[in-house]
Amino acid sequence: MDTFLAILQVASLVLLLVLIHRPLGDYMAMIYTGKRDLRVERGFYRVIGVDSQSEQTWRAYLRSVLAFSLVGVLILYAIQRLQAVLPQSLGMPAIPEGLSFNTAISFVTNTNWQSYSPDVTMGYSVQLAGLAVQNFVSAAVGIAVAIALVRGFARRREGTIGNFWVDLTRGILRLLLPFAILTAIVLIAGGVIQNFNGFTDVTTLTGGTQSIPGGPVASQEAIKMLGTNGGGFFNANSSHPFENPTAWTNLIEIVLMLAIPFSLPRTFGRMVGDNRQGYAILAVMSTIFVVSFTALTLFESSGAGSAAQAAGSAMEGKEDRFGIFGSTLFATTSTLTSTGAVNSMHDSFTALGGMMPMLNMMLGEVAPGGVGSGLYGMLILAVIAVFIAGLLVGRTPEYLGKKLGPREIKLASLYILVTPTIVLLGIAASFAIPGIRDDVTTTSIWNPGVHGLSEVLYAFTSAANNNGSAFAGITANTPWLNTALGVAMLLGRFLPIVLVLALAGSLAAQDKIPATAGTLPTHRPQFIGLLVGVTVIITALTYFPVITLGPLAEGLQ
Repeated sequence: MDTFLAILQVASLVLLLVLIHRPLGDYMAMIYTGKRDLRVERGFYRVIGVDSQSEQTWRAYLRSVLAFSLVGVLILYAIQRLQAVLPQSLGMPAIPEGLSFNTAISFVTNTNWQSYSPDVTMGYSVQLAGLAVQNFVSAAVGIAVAIALVRGFARRREGTIGNFWVDLTRGILRLLLPFAILTAIVLIAGGVIQNFNGFTDVTTLTGGTQSIPGGPVASQEAIKMLGTNGGGFFNANSSHPFENPTAWTNLIEIVLMLAIPFSLPRTFGRMVGDNRQGYAILAVMSTIFVVSFTALTLFESSGAGSAAQAAGSAMEGKEDRFGIFGSTLFATTSTLTSTGAVNSMHDSFTALGGMMPMLNMMLGEVAPGGVGSGLYGMLILAVIAVFIAGLLVGRTPEYLGKKLGPREIKLASLYILVTPTIVLLGIAASFAIPGIRDDVTTTSIWNPGVHGLSEVLYAFTSAANNNGSAFAGITANTPWLNTALGVAMLLGRFLPIVLVLALAGSLAAQDKIPATAGTLPTHRPQFIGLLVGVTVIITALTYFPVITLGPLAEGLQ
C-alpha cells in the first residue's frame, strides 16, 4: 500500500509539472519580451525615475542589481534592530547585531538560512515587512539575471541585455505576486493558518498549559515555496502542521518549488527561437533529479543500522504524515532547487542519505535549481560541455550560434570555481584557525567526529549555494558562524551573478554564426548525456576529498 501511494504521489507530481511547463514557460517568455507596460508599472517607473524603454549594458545592469540588493540588506537589518518599537512585534526585543547581519544577507540572497527559531524571535512586522518582501524581490532578481543571460544568447551585435528595473518589476507584479496570492488561498483551504492571533494559551488534556502560536503563515508559505526561498515561519519549517498540514499540501508545496524552475527551460527555448534547446536543458535537469531522488529513497528505505533495519526504514526525524517517500521527495526537491525548506530533519537521515542533499547542493542546484539561478547555472555548464566537445573534435566551440572564445570560457570556468572555493575556505578556516576551531568544536558542534565535520560542511555548502537548509545538530548562532556564513552567502550569490552578466554582455555583442555540418547539435541525446556527465564529474572532482572525510566515511563505518 505504501509503495502504491508513493507511486501515485510521484505520478501526480510529474503530471502537474507537465501540465504547468508549457503555459507557464510561454507566459514567462511573454512577460520578459513584451514591450507594453502595465499602468501600475508605468507609475512605479515614474516614481523611481526609470525609462522602461531604455536598456542597460551588462555593467549598468550589474550595478542596478548590486545597488538594489545593498539597499535591501540595509533596510532588513534596520527593521530587525528596530523590532521592539514596531507594531505587531508581539513584545519581542530587537534582534542582536550579529544575527541581524546574518539574516539580512540570508534573505536578500534568496538563501533564507535561519540561525534562530522564527516564531519566538520575530514578530509579524519583521516577518511581513522584512522577510516576506525579500522573498518576492530576491526571487525576482534571480529570474532577471537568468533572463539577461538568455538575451545574451538570443541577441545579435547588441551592447545591451535588458533593463533590470523592468525585469524586476514585471517578475514581481506579473508573475510572483499573482501566483503567490492564488497558491496562498489553496494552502489556506488545505489547513495552513493565516491570522494575527499572536500566542494563545490553552489547557491540555493533562491539565498543563501550552502556548499555541498563530500568524500570517499561508501568505509567507506560498512565496517561500514559489520563489524557492525556504525560510520557515516556525522553527520546524514545513514539518510543522501549521505550515504543512497534510500529504496533499505537501505535494502542492513540492509542485510550487519546481513550477518556475522546471518551466524556465521552456522560456529559454522560446526566447532563443528553438524549443528543442529548452527541452534538452529540461531533460538534463530531470535526469539528475530522478537519479538523486531514487538514491536518497533507497538509502532511507533500507536504513543503515540495526534500529532502522528492525523498524523497516529510517523514520527518525521524519513525519508520519509524509513517510519515507514524502520526505525524500521533499528533501530532493528543496536541495536541488535553492529552497532549503524541510519537512524532515536532514541531520537525522542515514549517513549516506544525508550525503545526498549535500551532493544536490554541491551540483550547483541546477536540477532544476532556484528560480533563475538554476537556469543560468545549467547554461554555464552547457558552455563548459560545448567547450569540452569542441576540444574532442578539434573545432572552435559554438553554442546557439555564438562562438565560445577565451573570454567566455574564462568566465564560465570562474563561475564553477567560485562556490567550491567559498565552501572549502570556510571549512578550512573553521577547523584550522585555533581560536575559531575551539569555538566551533565546543560551542557549535553537538556531534563530535565525522558527523560533526559533515554538519559544518553542510552549513557552508548550504550558505555558499544559497540554499538555507541545515544539518540541525549544529548551533550556528555564534559570532563566527553568523559572520562566516553571512559572507559565504553574500559571495556565493553575487560573484556568480557578476560572471553571468559579464558573459551575457559578451554573448550579446556577438553576431550569430550559421550552423554548419561540423556544428555540435545541442538538442540531441548525445549532448544531453554529455551535459549530465559534465555536471556530475565537475562536482565529484571538486568535492570528493572532503566528502570522503565526512558523510562517506560515516556511511562506511
